[in-house]
Amino acid sequence: MKTLPLISLTSLFLFTSCGKKPSVAVTHEPAISLDAYFTDSAPPDAQPIHLIRETAKPGDAVTISGRVMGRKFPFVDGRAAFVLGDPEVITACNDMPDDECETPWDACCETKEAISKATATIQILGEDGRVLKTSVKGNHGLKELSSVTLTGTLDQSSTPEALVINASSLHVAN
Repeated sequence: MKTLPLISLTSLFLFTSCGKKPSVAVTHEPAISLDAYFTDSAPPDAQPIHLIRETAKPGDAVTISGRVMGRKFPFVDGRAAFVLGDPEVITACNDMPDDECETPWDACCETKEAISKATATIQILGEDGRVLKTSVKGNHGLKELSSVTLTGTLDQSSTPEALVINASSLHVAN
């Protein structure tokens, strides 16, 4: 007789939950607009990445130009960060005659050493000093092989081997 209440209680849970999904409140973070970081005109006196790499130190203000290239996936998924390449040092595959590469922005015909010396990680930081949790791809036409001129500051973690720039303004020329 002691099993009857247990069976009844179990049946009650099965019948009340059968076919119904529990309601869970889903919260979404508000979309972060990056419009304030993009400009209609390019800043003057931009330098190529390879020159910045030779002279700038963490904390220095810089103005650079390049193209979104140097990796098969140059945009960081879900973050305001991407790889900018120096077209004076590396060449996108689509700029080579008779090259039909499916991902010309990866510069796969270049050596890893050349790509490493000719690329910089560009990131947009929030007020908390962290990379913004929003994709930068598509903003103001930014995509693979876009030409970009930007101003920013070399991140404190930046080294000559791994150039990291915190962008304060970007101009995309497609």
